[in-house]
Amino acid sequence: MSEHQRNTEFLTHLISYDDTPERRDLAETITRLQRDARCVRRAVWLMVLLASLAAAGLCYGAVFLVGSMNLTQFASQVVIKVFSAMGLGSLICLVTFLVIDAVYQIQLARHREQCRCLAMKLVESRLGNSSILVSRGAPTA
Repeated sequence: MSEHQRNTEFLTHLISYDDTPERRDLAETITRLQRDARCVRRAVWLMVLLASLAAAGLCYGAVFLVGSMNLTQFASQVVIKVFSAMGLGSLICLVTFLVIDAVYQIQLARHREQCRCLAMKLVESRLGNSSILVSRGAPTA
């Protein structure tokens, strides 16, 4: 489990003690984004697998078919065209899925920050304001 996943899990657990519609909406949004990001990552791995299979098929064709015919006959083979199309399509999908995954990660980071703010409000409402204010990045003594 990555650091971001642990932080998100901790924050969603922390805000679960608040029973407001804002908290429910935020938790549902985070859960949906995590599920969608997992789905996109699986699609990325599938596209990597398909691109690898297409590359292996093209290499197989290059090694075993070029020896028996000239290069123009090799390029006209249906199998080579299929592997080329499969490889190109999977590479295009791979790039698209990687962009979508990056967008999901940006959205998750934004919602994680909203979750932190909500958690701080919850802690302050339950425990009161702290008498010691610590600024970010400043060393504590």
